[in-house]
Amino acid sequence: MKAVIPAAGLGTRLLPATKAQPKEMLPVYDKPTIQYVIEEALASGIDDILIVTGRNKRSIENHFDKSYELEYALQKAGKDRVLKQVRKITDLADVCYVRQRNLKGLGDAISCAERHIGDEPFAVLLGDSITTSETPLTKQLIDVFNQYDKSTIAIRQVTPDRVSRHGIVSGSAITDNVYKIDHLVEKPNVDEAPSDLAIVGRYILTPDIFDKISQTEPGFNGEIQLTDALSKMDELYGVKFDGDVFNIENRLEWLKSSINFAMHDDEFRDDLINYMKTFI
Repeated sequence: MKAVIPAAGLGTRLLPATKAQPKEMLPVYDKPTIQYVIEEALASGIDDILIVTGRNKRSIENHFDKSYELEYALQKAGKDRVLKQVRKITDLADVCYVRQRNLKGLGDAISCAERHIGDEPFAVLLGDSITTSETPLTKQLIDVFNQYDKSTIAIRQVTPDRVSRHGIVSGSAITDNVYKIDHLVEKPNVDEAPSDLAIVGRYILTPDIFDKISQTEPGFNGEIQLTDALSKMDELYGVKFDGDVFNIENRLEWLKSSINFAMHDDEFRDDLINYMKTFI
């Protein structure tokens, strides 16, 4: 299975940090956000990855490309451990790129991948969200997709204050964690939402989604929303996700994500706790 990672957005809620730096390249603790996303795809058995980029996103390509000058400098300085880490990034996966010329929404970004995907099912992992769980979330979706052979999306319960930030779905429970979706709304007001189940940002889609996108009119914010295209699917399943998800959507969420990952590093955890105590 191939994976598509949309990463063309402007990241306006993270300005000025994203004026010349893609939000997907902002580090969460010690790695760029998008590297976590690619590592999730790899852990799910996917190594053919298409990243949908836009203007001012060349640093994404540079990060996963070979850097001869850097490797030479590290080798000459005897920094073998760091050199190994740098080379590992280049060897992570077979990554290719396509540019979304006009930023017309997530649905439009997905449509840019049609030639690369062809007529096969594929995974979509949003480039500005990180998920953690014992079994990678994308692998969980693949397992459910293999069972029902229909498009499958990740969902989780959210608090009322977060409903308007997500695509929201409703449906009937088939098992403890699998739902058959019957209604989707993009970023509704909390009093108009069909439920508190939000789309997480991970999808396994059948290739007929491209036809559905082409039939979708601009919706929320005047953009072609993937949620609206999904609502046209004949059958759609949702997998309730119990792990953690970190959306790098604004400065506070980005900072909280970095702290969370740092707290899992035994080398710095105690020092970080002691430092934070000076503010509390």
